[in-house]
Amino acid sequence: MMTTRLYCIGLALAGAAALSGCDNGGLDEVRQWMDETRQQTKVNVPKLSEPKKFLPFSYDQRDTVDPYSPTKLAIALAKAKGNSSSILKPDMERRREALESYPLDTLRMVGTMQKPGINYALIQADRTVFHLKVGNYVGQNFGMITNITDTAVELKEIVQDASGEWVERQAKLELQEIK
Repeated sequence: MMTTRLYCIGLALAGAAALSGCDNGGLDEVRQWMDETRQQTKVNVPKLSEPKKFLPFSYDQRDTVDPYSPTKLAIALAKAKGNSSSILKPDMERRREALESYPLDTLRMVGTMQKPGINYALIQADRTVFHLKVGNYVGQNFGMITNITDTAVELKEIVQDASGEWVERQAKLELQEIK
């Protein structure tokens, strides 16, 4: 036990002796170089320019009509309606029919049916088939059925053009085979 202690003490002394031979590894040289560089370097901070002066704007139009006023907008829309040269416009007051909520490209003509004196078109929307006659409305553009043949349903749609005027256009749903 005594020998192990002496062995440990000897090992510790040998390690201390080995470490005492090492110097600071050039740390003094690095510190000296940093001190010299600090002394030679001059700090150059440019002066900041003065901030621009804020001149408040005085709004002199407080007593005039607000350009975003709902009443002013309503007056402008009423004038535009009055100046409209188009007599044609859809009846917005009438009750909507079931197929007016579908775009025309989602509807399919799947057949026709005849009763005494009346031709009916069979139009499929989703998975439901509706029977329609001349005068019924179809599609989202106020399309009224004007003619029904064995192969097609002809429509008269009322749409707005680029200038906001209501114009008529013809559309057609053709008979499609069921797949």
